[in-house]
Amino acid sequence: MAGEFHNSTYGGLMKDQIVIRGLELLTHIGVPAEERAEAQKLRVHLTLEVIRFPEIEGTVDYKAVADRVRESAAEKERKLIETLAQDIAAVVLGEFEVSKVRVEVEKFILPETDWVGVILERSCSEIN
Repeated sequence: MAGEFHNSTYGGLMKDQIVIRGLELLTHIGVPAEERAEAQKLRVHLTLEVIRFPEIEGTVDYKAVADRVRESAAEKERKLIETLAQDIAAVVLGEFEVSKVRVEVEKFILPETDWVGVILERSCSEIN
């Protein structure tokens, strides 16, 4: 039926998405060492596929996810945004009740462009 919302269920639990759009973080990233010397601001968008429980205790705390992603990005330097995106996916899937994650990373480095970026999707089965 048009306009009707359908949601997948798992034994009475609903599969939903939580979206964190425009998360700004600082990290040392870039292929040349001089590019990694100063922390750069990047923007990250996350889409988390979660199993929604009827009670609040079973939900994913999106502030905790955002804080942990910022922390993970700052932990070490990386040469590639692809590596950063993979590391973010591993943290989210490994530390939160998330079955699948889409990670989009925007880097503001290329002249005459808004940004360059990478998009990846990972599920628990691909990380574990």
